[in-house]
Amino acid sequence: MVAGERARGDHCTEDTLVVDLEDGRTIIVPIVWFARLLRATAEQRANWRISGAGYGIHWPDVDEDLSTAGLLRGGAAAGEAVRG
Repeated sequence: MVAGERARGDHCTEDTLVVDLEDGRTIIVPIVWFARLLRATAEQRANWRISGAGYGIHWPDVDEDLSTAGLLRGGAAAGEAVRG
């Protein structure tokens, strides 16, 4: 793990997940990649915490966990992406 890949914060819009990293980078990915977050209410999406020593984000209300490494690779959650 690279120290700069630690999450500093995040927020969700209606259609994106935005994660700020400690090194100043920002990751923006479509929320449709993560079915649990897509189905979550705005309140559930706002209830998150940094996990895994800063290398992950956890949403307890929807039992979703994402890693910064996975987000940087740019891939949807395995088997979770909503197809339109």
